[in-house]
Amino acid sequence: MTATTAEAPSQITAKKRPGDIWFSGTALFAGSMIVVTLAAVAIFLIVQSIPAFGLTSEDASLLKTNFWEYVLPLLFGTIWAAFLALLVAVPLSLGIALFITHYAPRRLAQGLGYIVDLLAAVPSVVFGLWGILVFAPAVVPTYQWLNENLGWFPLFSGQVLASGRTILTAALVLAVMVVPIITAICREIFLQTPRLHEEAALALGATRWEMIRMAVLPFGRSGIVSASMLGLGRALGETMAVAMVLSATNVVTFQLLTSQNPTTIAANIALTFPEAYQLNINVLIATGLILFVVTFAVNAIARWIVSRRKEFSGAN
Repeated sequence: MTATTAEAPSQITAKKRPGDIWFSGTALFAGSMIVVTLAAVAIFLIVQSIPAFGLTSEDASLLKTNFWEYVLPLLFGTIWAAFLALLVAVPLSLGIALFITHYAPRRLAQGLGYIVDLLAAVPSVVFGLWGILVFAPAVVPTYQWLNENLGWFPLFSGQVLASGRTILTAALVLAVMVVPIITAICREIFLQTPRLHEEAALALGATRWEMIRMAVLPFGRSGIVSASMLGLGRALGETMAVAMVLSATNVVTFQLLTSQNPTTIAANIALTFPEAYQLNINVLIATGLILFVVTFAVNAIARWIVSRRKEFSGAN
């Protein structure tokens, strides 16, 4: 007998339809535009900022000494206000998300979900007006009580500002603004918790809170970090609400209730840019570059934290 060798079948390739070609090309173009836009913004900021880094008070009227002494108080105020806002917003958002997903009745939870989503669409100017006319006067008695009873603590020391337009008020308004964003993401993450994990915890005798602590929160840890960083990005870049609410003096101080308040980079640009001219414009753009770098670094750190948890899934 003669052995016959069969030829290996050739690889079958699917025929590309015109719709597939158009869709893949459109998706590639959309994805590329993100990188192109980010690169264009970065190049613009760098080119316009280079002249500002070596300026002194003799070159630009905005500067008292040099650029770095001008931007450091702004950077401090930006990070400080965002930190205070997250300190309030994250626990509140987690509580609201857990209430909607695991405690509230179905009809009530659905209505609360709609309300939270609607709050995310409120313009920042509206929050600013609310902060000036309603919230700031309302919190002055609370500030006075904190100053009288906790004045020994540096954060609550000093003379309380009668108008209530302090860095703490601005941070609380920012917290209200970022709560809908963090809550909406955490709510969706908690709803994706495997049902078997929750039922197994309850079957072993765990209470509802113990089930949430052992099954829901560990599963949604990376999502909570992502939601918090997204809220932090909103807080870092918020302009109008902070500019309207805060009575700023561009200083570095940790006191929360006095008239000496740091301001943020975004609010300073919004308030100063209309009257800026010549090299002062480059100074403001350079502060925008600093804010861009900080925001980019925060998001990069958040992606690193999330990537450490990417192996975790509901099947593990």
